[in-house]
Amino acid sequence: MKSIQKWSKAVTALLLSAGLAACGNQSGAQQTAPGTNQTNAPTELTVALDWYPNAVHSFLYAAEEQGYFQAENLKVNFQMPSDSNDPLKMAAAGKVDLAISYQTQVVQARSEGIPVVSVGALVRHPLNVIMTRQDSGIDTPQKLAGKNVGYPSVPLDESIVRNVVKHSSGDDSGISFTDIGFDIVPALTGKKVDAVVGGYKNHEQLILEKNGIPVNVFAPSDFGVPDYYELVMTTSDDTLGKKQKAIEAFMRAAAKGQQYVKDNKEKALDLLLGKQANEFPLEKDIETKSLDILLPLMDAGDKPFGSQAKESWQTLIDWMKKEQLITRDVKVDEVMRDLAK
Repeated sequence: MKSIQKWSKAVTALLLSAGLAACGNQSGAQQTAPGTNQTNAPTELTVALDWYPNAVHSFLYAAEEQGYFQAENLKVNFQMPSDSNDPLKMAAAGKVDLAISYQTQVVQARSEGIPVVSVGALVRHPLNVIMTRQDSGIDTPQKLAGKNVGYPSVPLDESIVRNVVKHSSGDDSGISFTDIGFDIVPALTGKKVDAVVGGYKNHEQLILEKNGIPVNVFAPSDFGVPDYYELVMTTSDDTLGKKQKAIEAFMRAAAKGQQYVKDNKEKALDLLLGKQANEFPLEKDIETKSLDILLPLMDAGDKPFGSQAKESWQTLIDWMKKEQLITRDVKVDEVMRDLAK
């Protein structure tokens, strides 16, 4: 995930091209109300995933396979991005109807005037962690002082590391950061850096441990960083205005998909693995452990799946503003709509 400033111009260009395309093609303007008369043509929704299909997307494939989308009179198409920064850009420009993105990225985008809005919280707690090799001796955040930290060139991740160290009464002034892109595993395996941030506890940590590299893990929310939503479902202001009923229907079907995954973990994983067997072969043991980690983090308790709290958004906005990750204020009512019912 890169800073929004790096791609705001690209979003503007996409918005212009999308607007021109809309002027030239009005054939899809009439939408059938989803979840009503099943004799009507289904409403189509295109959803951009945040990454290649993995355990976190199980609820989507379950909802499709079990007919939950069809029951809501929806035809849902999934797209995989070539870059993890693309989904939010595509949603902003109307190239897709919905996109899985990051709560932090949505706040950044909105601060830049990019008209995106979250319509559901998917993973309700951070997955991003700081990791060090256990054989490094760096077993507390204070010991990161003066060390070289690998990160995917994301200002948010640098702020996270500095906050964690300072919260632990450590000195962050001598920490250096090396851009390793998303080569989290090779960087730590090859001892190219002393620590990494930007890797997920349900993915990179599992791969490192499977490959015989046990790690120390520092969860940022244990050290003063807000407990934010890692993944959210997003759309554009324009799409929400035109397709809110369809998006609400999508969230209802998604909730049923998530419940199916909870009740049928092995079947849901087999479905995911089977769907991706040719193009994106997945390791069953990794995805099984990943799903075990994810399920409690996706649980909204007594609220519907996907529910969002204004307090979570305001806390994150305030923290990002304090850290100068955003320069303009963001209104909670603009950046999120709680459509889960």
